[in-house]
Amino acid sequence: MRTFLIACCAVALTAEGIASDATAVFKGAELIPLTKVTLAAATATALKARPGTITDSELEKEKGGSGLRYSFDISDAAKKKFEVGIDAKTGKVLENKAEGKNPG
Repeated sequence: MRTFLIACCAVALTAEGIASDATAVFKGAELIPLTKVTLAAATATALKARPGTITDSELEKEKGGSGLRYSFDISDAAKKKFEVGIDAKTGKVLENKAEGKNPG
């Protein structure tokens, strides 16, 4: 019985560590229960709208659309940075613009 309890505690601590790591890696993870679009689907939509490499992502409450969006920073092949926003309830692209001082 003691071995079983130790194993259960180890699993619980590991699961808690994984959950806290995911939250630390993905800003806004606590808002995921409010979404209708998965992170994977939003990521695919963002990369279709702006091909490149995702350098940062978060889920945030922000004006426009449903008020809840996935926001992705994407770097293209020329190392130019863009911000792509995907509505977390509809999956529509809300934003797709260059970032920086002179984004033109």
